[in-house]
Amino acid sequence: MTVKGANMGIGTEEETAFSFDGDWRELAPILFTNLMLSIVTLGFYRFWGIARERRYLWSKTRFIDDRLEWTGTGKELFLGFLLVIAILFVPLFLLQFVAQALILRGHAAFAGVLALSVYLVFFYVAGLAIFRGLRYRLSRTHWHGIRGGSDDPGFGYGWSYTWKTIVGSFALGLLIPWSMTSLWSERWNRMSFGPHNFESGPEWGGLMRRFLLCYLAPIVALIAGIAAAIAGAASGGSSGGIAGGAVAVVLVLGSLYIVLPLLALAYYAAFFREMIGTLSLSTLNFHFSARTKDWLLLMLGNIGLYVLVFALALIVASMLGIAVLPKDPQAMAHPPIATFAIIALIVAIPLGLVGGFVRYRNWHFFIRHLEAGGEIDLVTLTQSSTPEPRQGEGLLDALDMGGF
Repeated sequence: MTVKGANMGIGTEEETAFSFDGDWRELAPILFTNLMLSIVTLGFYRFWGIARERRYLWSKTRFIDDRLEWTGTGKELFLGFLLVIAILFVPLFLLQFVAQALILRGHAAFAGVLALSVYLVFFYVAGLAIFRGLRYRLSRTHWHGIRGGSDDPGFGYGWSYTWKTIVGSFALGLLIPWSMTSLWSERWNRMSFGPHNFESGPEWGGLMRRFLLCYLAPIVALIAGIAAAIAGAASGGSSGGIAGGAVAVVLVLGSLYIVLPLLALAYYAAFFREMIGTLSLSTLNFHFSARTKDWLLLMLGNIGLYVLVFALALIVASMLGIAVLPKDPQAMAHPPIATFAIIALIVAIPLGLVGGFVRYRNWHFFIRHLEAGGEIDLVTLTQSSTPEPRQGEGLLDALDMGGF
């Protein structure tokens, strides 16, 4: 069977290969149940909650003529978490004592080498986490009963991530676009879906203009701020100096907190379009349509949800009379545990819920802007023979990193 999909989705909003028909009102009971069970089980249910949340999001996502299916389980995610504790955090905790012992015995050089080694290990583990997280998610994503995956365990990618990230910082950081592009291409070229391998060939040269704008914005603002301060001081009088200093502060802060984030968002939007736009699977070509303003609206919406949550928490705390600091200093030094518990619940419950809605918005955004064109032959699309990981993305979850 051949599903015709020529020009499907790319450039035509009414005919898209991907669609999402989820509703936040359907997701809300799932998120609320997950949160209540996580609180009761002191957080252990979180792994099963993530699996339930993904099953809902995947089941509401359609690709051409069938829906996606998430087959991962909470048990796999929990085992991945335990594995991370055993192989990463326990050894690092013990190495701290070794480093302190070396310093106390006068072997500061050996302690420095040990600290540098730990630093490099973190780079390696971060790369391994990204690769294995993507491999796990593809292996648990089914379409027409067919899944993705990779034969590569990712150990070699961990080394590539380490040295390319370090080299990317050379030349004052100007090689960062090369590093990001190269690593994206390397991990996707090792992934597959069914019998077909993904192919990725992005170019980093076209991203340099936006990257340079990010790179130079703080420097230009700093120079302009210094010039404004000098000009104000040279104009004579204390008022001129104060005005020049105020202009300098506004320029620097405005650059750091407004201009630089916007330019970084513009660079990331172009980076994502280039990465997905050069990704293909057999006869399928992918495309990502989100522009900078789309990313900006997504970010503002997510930030708005968090602001709303904190505002509601503050209102509830005020109504209960626990948002006001006690006037007695001794009472502040020894606040009642019950007050802390109530404040934690007032913040944790809505914060836990809003996290799920933010993931829902992010997934909806990703699917809405993801398109594909070409044809796919279901007769030749056989099941993947890649191994299925037995643990979830424990490293990726522990390090709080993106999977793509």
